[in-house]
Amino acid sequence: MEEIKLLREKTGAGMIECKKALDEAAGDLEKAVEILRKKGIAKAAKRIDNDTSEGVIKTLVSADAKSAYILQLNCETDFVARNDQFQKFADDLLALIADKEPADLEALHNLPMASGDTIKTSLDHMSGTIGEKMEVKNFSILKSAGTVAAYLHAGGTIGALVALDAADQSDLARDIAMQVAAANPRYIAPENVDQTEIAKEQDVYRELLVREGKPSEMIDKIMPGKINKYYEDVCLIKQEYIKDDKKKVQDLLGTIKVTGFVRFSL
Repeated sequence: MEEIKLLREKTGAGMIECKKALDEAAGDLEKAVEILRKKGIAKAAKRIDNDTSEGVIKTLVSADAKSAYILQLNCETDFVARNDQFQKFADDLLALIADKEPADLEALHNLPMASGDTIKTSLDHMSGTIGEKMEVKNFSILKSAGTVAAYLHAGGTIGALVALDAADQSDLARDIAMQVAAANPRYIAPENVDQTEIAKEQDVYRELLVREGKPSEMIDKIMPGKINKYYEDVCLIKQEYIKDDKKKVQDLLGTIKVTGFVRFSL
């Protein structure tokens, strides 16, 4: 364990990769470092602090429109983000997420790929080959007994999933996913907003109105309108519909309810 710890400190590689390298090197630490370097794992570790602000977002919806998956795979440059190898890796990774449905990022990193290597090891290998730090930034799974849909914007720079409580509503669900991608709501409805947050907003509005010289009785009358405007900014169903600003999203939904949404953005 001490040797594994030292090797990890030298290379930044994972515990499993370090143990394999030490076994292969018959316990020779320097040889193990060389093995990891040749595999590209140590090279990837040297880039551990590099910024990964580029990448791609991918989405996948099951044939029955009951399950949807979203993945954000990051890299350092747009050039690599458009690389066929990088794009294929993202596609393979998303398919694996849909098949295995891992609980979290750690579980995802430990899943085996077709090559037999874990996702973490495969990612490090590719990072070493291409020459940039790469990381699975996030993934999410959304399910519904009704309908789920996905939307990708601008070649995969923004992605969204939406779940509705009604079946056979793929077109509507996709429109709502487009709304989520474009308008970036934080909540589904006003009742989902934390009351502490509302109290803070009220304090801000009240202070601004006092500075404007508004009397307290007028402030009390103005406040509901201010809070409603806040709901229109942060709550999905209260937002103006992006395809028709004369409608709210709730008008489009009618009696159908949004049960969940996810939004990723590079």
